Amino acid sequence: MTAQRFVDTNVLLYAISTASEEAEKSREARKLLEGDDLALSVQVLQEFYVQATRKSRTDALTPAQASQLVEAFLRFPVQETSVALMTAAFASAARFRISYWDAAVLEAARSLGCRTVLSEDLAHGRDYDGVVVRNPFRRK
Repeated sequence: MTAQRFVDTNVLLYAISTASEEAEKSREARKLLEGDDLALSVQVLQEFYVQATRKSRTDALTPAQASQLVEAFLRFPVQETSVALMTAAFASAARFRISYWDAAVLEAARSLGCRTVLSEDLAHGRDYDGVVVRNPFRRK
């Protein structure tokens, strides 16, 4: 299994959403997660856990449910956070004028050899030195 597409946190969150206004995105996210060419990072899994269990979320998961899902997501390659990744993200954040967190996602994808990041948080179609962002929820 070779990971070619990196999944951002919003894809994971849409996959668990029960909000009627997010039904289409939820279906698409669940379909995406059936792929065998995906990768994640520790950062993405941490963000998922925090947001999925947030008490203000109407469809919040229990900590146990969120933990079980994180464990299930470990079937994909996961990039750990390192000093090298962090410093690369600092440089990318400055170069591309994006948040550190978005830069860390890009650098985690790059570290795993992914050429595509699936996210609605960055500009669709933008190429960040060989890592291209695709918004999987964008209407064609």
